[in-house]
Amino acid sequence: MERILTRWLDIPDIRRLEVYEANGGYQALRKALFDMKPEEVINEVKNSNLRGRGGAAFPTGTKWSFIPKESKKPVYVCCNADESEPGTFANRYQLELDPHQVLEGILIACRAVNSHVAYIYFRGEFTVQKKIVETAIAEARAKGYLGKNVMGSGFDVEIYTHRGAGAYICGEETGLLESLEGKRGYPRNRPPFPAIQGAFGSPTVVNNVETLSNVPWIIKKGADWYRSIGPEKSPGPKLFCLSGHVNKPGLYELPMGFPLKDLIHDIGGGITGGRKLKAVIPGGASFPPFTAAEAEKVMMDFDSVRAAGSLMGTAGVMVMHDDTCMVDVLRTVAHFFHHESCGQCTPCREGCGWIEKLMVDMEAGRGKPQDLDLMLNIANNMEGNTICVLADSLSMPTRGFITKFRSEFEDHVRLGRCPFRDRDGRLAPPAHSAYQEEHA
Repeated sequence: MERILTRWLDIPDIRRLEVYEANGGYQALRKALFDMKPEEVINEVKNSNLRGRGGAAFPTGTKWSFIPKESKKPVYVCCNADESEPGTFANRYQLELDPHQVLEGILIACRAVNSHVAYIYFRGEFTVQKKIVETAIAEARAKGYLGKNVMGSGFDVEIYTHRGAGAYICGEETGLLESLEGKRGYPRNRPPFPAIQGAFGSPTVVNNVETLSNVPWIIKKGADWYRSIGPEKSPGPKLFCLSGHVNKPGLYELPMGFPLKDLIHDIGGGITGGRKLKAVIPGGASFPPFTAAEAEKVMMDFDSVRAAGSLMGTAGVMVMHDDTCMVDVLRTVAHFFHHESCGQCTPCREGCGWIEKLMVDMEAGRGKPQDLDLMLNIANNMEGNTICVLADSLSMPTRGFITKFRSEFEDHVRLGRCPFRDRDGRLAPPAHSAYQEEHA
């Protein structure tokens, strides 16, 4: 498959405007401006079946079509560069190494929905990436790709940058919009949806970096070409962030529908130390894990992963070998989401803290047999009962880890300590764990 999202691997210095132009850069924007009407741009993206790469997998062209055609208010485009999901690290490379492709995607989106102002909302830690993108914006403005009368088309558009303060919750589109407006990043109740009432009370499109990076290629090569990559319902290339206990962790561009087992064992070089695979989180810390047996059968596209019992999310694939303590993993996940909960919704604010406390006690040897069913009950009462899905982001892995690795949780209670560690914190013999004996 031709690399389109990671072209920096094949074309040195593509982040420089002259190199980007020499390799077809901004030709898709020219086509969108001079050869296509805005509704034709939307229809081409809709026909490509590009689905949002930020985690929700919503069809991008459909999202654009929700913007009122004759809006009396200004229309905004927001690029979500607040990449905060644990295990995900694709957007930072795209922003740093191929910023003009992101800008071109933003500008085409602006043309499609008749927006004259766009914002790029950066994760708080992305100081280097923000500087690089601002340099690219200055280059593009100097060459007439943004600003007044873009490429002589009569279309005006400006792009502004904004850096958050490092809050996970601002990766949620309405929390992002609140922060962009200078307020605390509390997610909003919906409806109204951003397409009707988004930034500054106006119609707004919010797409993430990877989604927008696909757009120039769809306009340049057409929807039929794009749909030829991967499965029909989830087509196109995908950036997979492979981390954990693999020999070759990294960022890989592969077609949607790529087998998870091949990603781990072929692309990733197999499990470190020659150990056995134990579990895989397929889409970032927010989602239920797959056991080794389940991972052998999964194809990595939105619908296949969902059908297998998890979600692909941002494709932050985290691999764990057979000496990984699942209780410790869930404790770490619970700590993260408790720390990042904005506190607006009671089920999330109280539930995340409660689960973390129970997990800390269990890992420390203070767990009780009834704690397992208590955590499942808490998780069930969290999911679907909050404004955004941060509560779901802990409830889903909580249910997944406890259900699939319950005997390991029970070992912690029975032994009064972690079976993977002795009382001094050193590795313990595998015979101490009923789970390890069961799956040897």
